[in-house]
Amino acid sequence: MSLRMKGMFFALAAWMVLASTGCSKNVKIQVLEPAKIDRAAQTKQIAVSDFKDDTVGLAGKIEALLANQTVDGQKYFTTVSRNEMDRILEEQKLQYSGVVKDSNMVEAGEILGAQAFISGEVISASVKDNRHYEKRTKCIDDKCKEIRSYLVSCLSRSIDLSANIKMTDVSKADIIYADAFSKNYQWKHCQDDRNVLPSKSDGLGKLASEIANEFVYQLTPHYTTMSVSLLDDPDLDYTSKQENTLDIAIDYIEAGRLDKAEQLLGTLLTSTQNRSYVAAYNLGVVKEAQGELEDAKRLYLMADKLQKEPVDEINQAVVRIDQIMLKREKALSQISR
Repeated sequence: MSLRMKGMFFALAAWMVLASTGCSKNVKIQVLEPAKIDRAAQTKQIAVSDFKDDTVGLAGKIEALLANQTVDGQKYFTTVSRNEMDRILEEQKLQYSGVVKDSNMVEAGEILGAQAFISGEVISASVKDNRHYEKRTKCIDDKCKEIRSYLVSCLSRSIDLSANIKMTDVSKADIIYADAFSKNYQWKHCQDDRNVLPSKSDGLGKLASEIANEFVYQLTPHYTTMSVSLLDDPDLDYTSKQENTLDIAIDYIEAGRLDKAEQLLGTLLTSTQNRSYVAAYNLGVVKEAQGELEDAKRLYLMADKLQKEPVDEINQAVVRIDQIMLKREKALSQISR
């Protein structure tokens, strides 16, 4: 991927939302993060085996998520068709009751043309109901001088789901990633409320979806949102025109017009003979949101040199920009493999 394409790729993902917090304005910026499991980027052709004791459809949920996983509209993984996989493995006698045995995992992956094999086991899937009574009170008279206590019938439903999942590298015959996942949720319905308890299957399905999302999240580059503060008080003796330019630039940022804000802040910085750290810093924030990280870093360093006393926003930006650049570089490397 060329440097220009990298810039375009990231710029398409950058967006800003401005929110007032007291006297300051906070900008929320999306940051491209690399997958936590870096080796997954080397094995994007994936087969998902049926899981042992999978009564909740966990394997199917993981397969669907992998097949639909995209980064900026581009598919990240390719999954082997489950029907085709079952047919081939059955012919080769490499599975038992739909589950691929660990000893056959590498051979099965090679036959299927997969770079990685995902397998697992549902350890427990339990639903427990508990009927009980809860105390209520109500007024007997209009002025509530007297109250009456009574009991209402309630039903609490606790659902637990635990699973072990692993991703095996077919060519190296070793484990890329393995983890144990456990989810629990509780619901309650009393006769005097309108709460609706999920069915047992729906509750387990919800937890299975959460586990599937958590597992796939580790394997894929993704975006996180961070909040960055703008500087809206002049640091120099601004003219009325310069103050107006700063205000309008921030208004344009609020309206999502980063192009206009960039022009105005550039003009403001030039009009101060590059001596205003407020203009330099805010322009750096705009550049960061547009994905032009090298320019953002240059402007943050300029603001850093201009500050005479520590400014938290500038100090944080100088540290942050290097971290974001490293994360983007790693994520783009994963995407291009």
